[in-house]
Amino acid sequence: MFASWGSLTYRLRRIILAVLAVAVVGSGVWGLGVFGELSEGGYIDPGSESSQASAIAEAALGPQGGEAVVIYTPEAGLDDPAAAERIGAKLAALPADRVAAVTSYWQTPAPQLVSADGRSALAVLTIAGDSDADKLANYREVADDLAVDGVRTEVAGSLPLAQSTSDRSKTDLIKAELFSLPIVLLLLVFIFGSVVAASLPVLVGGSAVAASLGVLHLVALNTEVNSFAVNVASLLGLGMAIDYGLFVVGRFREELAAGRATETAVRNTVATAGRTVVFSACLLIIALAGLLLFPQAFLKSLAYGGMAAVAMAALISLTLLPAVLGLLGPRIEKLAVRRRRSPERAAPTEHNGWVRLARFTTRRPALVALPIVAVLALLAAPITGVNFGEIDERVLPRDDAARQAIETLKTDFPAMSGNGVQVVLRGSADQAAVQGFSGELAAVPGVAQVVPAGTADGVTVLTAALAEPDALSDAARDTVVDIRALDAPAGTELLVGGVTARNVDSLAATAAQLPWMVLLLVGATFVLMFLAFGSILLPLKAVVMSLLSLSATFGALVWLFQEGNGADLLGVTPAPLEVGIVVLMAAVVFGLSTDYEVFLLSRMVEAREKGASSADAVAVGLARTGGVISAAALLLVVVTGAFAFASVTMMRFIGIGMIIALVLDATVVRMLLVPAVMRMFGDAAWWAPGPLRRLQQRAGLQEVHDLDDDASAESAREAVPAGR
Repeated sequence: MFASWGSLTYRLRRIILAVLAVAVVGSGVWGLGVFGELSEGGYIDPGSESSQASAIAEAALGPQGGEAVVIYTPEAGLDDPAAAERIGAKLAALPADRVAAVTSYWQTPAPQLVSADGRSALAVLTIAGDSDADKLANYREVADDLAVDGVRTEVAGSLPLAQSTSDRSKTDLIKAELFSLPIVLLLLVFIFGSVVAASLPVLVGGSAVAASLGVLHLVALNTEVNSFAVNVASLLGLGMAIDYGLFVVGRFREELAAGRATETAVRNTVATAGRTVVFSACLLIIALAGLLLFPQAFLKSLAYGGMAAVAMAALISLTLLPAVLGLLGPRIEKLAVRRRRSPERAAPTEHNGWVRLARFTTRRPALVALPIVAVLALLAAPITGVNFGEIDERVLPRDDAARQAIETLKTDFPAMSGNGVQVVLRGSADQAAVQGFSGELAAVPGVAQVVPAGTADGVTVLTAALAEPDALSDAARDTVVDIRALDAPAGTELLVGGVTARNVDSLAATAAQLPWMVLLLVGATFVLMFLAFGSILLPLKAVVMSLLSLSATFGALVWLFQEGNGADLLGVTPAPLEVGIVVLMAAVVFGLSTDYEVFLLSRMVEAREKGASSADAVAVGLARTGGVISAAALLLVVVTGAFAFASVTMMRFIGIGMIIALVLDATVVRMLLVPAVMRMFGDAAWWAPGPLRRLQQRAGLQEVHDLDDDASAESAREAVPAGR
């Protein structure tokens, strides 16, 4: 199947190139419109109790405000009439189509609207809009009109946080790409020794990002898509396309160097490297599809962005890239910067460093494997103390104006910080019953104060201020659990909302779906790798290896970002890990580790089918792919590692996490642990029951034996002399 596709792309190379060039450019141009359709929300479970509580309270009492809270500190003091007049005039001038309501200290001098030191006071804005995207757009229109002469002005709330996070993420994305692309191109020139060959993976990467933007725009027109999906699409689209391009171009040059004609080289390249790209892309897409199982729109958005990027990277690597290779042929070596090694010198021999490494790891496999597993387990140990939260102001740099304003609001106006627990009683209850319930609520451990928020249409809303300043702490979550355990007054239904309750519900929803995601990942890995390699043990080994890499990576991230080791050096504030980003990282790291496993095993299986022994197949596979996997990991480290310098902690978490995962997986796991385990398996590594083996062969996905290859089975056995 893949060989036939390779032949077809060669025959239709000019048509494919013309059609896809127009499609990619058109998709990229149209895809720019996605930025006007993106949301900054989607972090909560829409079917949760906390979401219902918020919706019921808003329906009964109207918008609660607080999306934007302006802190005014007049230089001459709050009692200055001139400052009060200027503030009042500024608030009155706000357009009604942008700001639905304003509640300020100068209109209603409520005690919660003034700071304890009496120097600052609040204006609480209710921003108009039917969706988070509409509210953010309206807030942007008035954000610059809130400052008052002679009055220090700070703006806190969810919308300033969303605006700053969005703006910084876009800037971080541009900086990361401007930083990484030139370095990637230089590395590719060094790896390939040819400017023409080096430019092709970058071409694939740019095309994949452009195409994925078009897909995201289409998705955003039909459902909510968080803006972070664009960052994910750019990161994975560029990174995976460059990796896939490296695999395909490297194999094509290998085929040409072996003396094959361009058409045969394209055919063999698609049948081998292209086949590997399809399997690895399918595994990564399925891993990302696991995010669709969760109810949060944020996680679904990450799935949309990641799946679109990986799918476009694979599609372009199997269509546009083979067509370009067919047109270039031997001209791919043009603009060489160094002389390429001859096929004889490039062939794996006992003097090849990768072969020597394979011999070292397979000579005493247990002595190699056990210390590595012990080190990975040690790195994974901090996972036992992991704590999950949601995005708050700590994702922004300490000098960010929105973060500073939110911190001021929490410190000076705790009752208005939005961190209180929203307690909703729906139904008919007399005033005495409500007062009695308020007393029980105030007695709950962790509740500092209970304030009535309003009553209307059979709905009573109370706000329970927490004694714990960190709304995402274990103590705060315990308080919410205790509040939900209270008996509601007769004839009423109790619903609990607010920041802490949202976090509790989000974690519960994630935990409920996580086993299904794990089952999907493990099941898909087993099925696809069995179809690719016809073995029972190889897929099981791949899953275990990926889980080891994943556990070690997250242990290191907990140690850094939650426990705060090296936080000053990294420029981050220790905080609970955002569960959505953790799930995304789990899917990506699992998919990438399986990706390298597929590429490594594909060459081992290829050598095995040509007659090599198990030991020699391991050596040939490592010799043929060790350099390519290392190069691919290095390129992906540059692409994703550029986000390690981002100003938003979420992006920095991903950047540093990808560096750790890639370094561990592409070096320690793939180059040392996998060969050692393969040696311990011996011939059993290739075994499958007869019926399953026949099923795999009938699937027609293993085509190594169909390739035009001058090497005989005997030459394959002699490619690497047997280890001693």
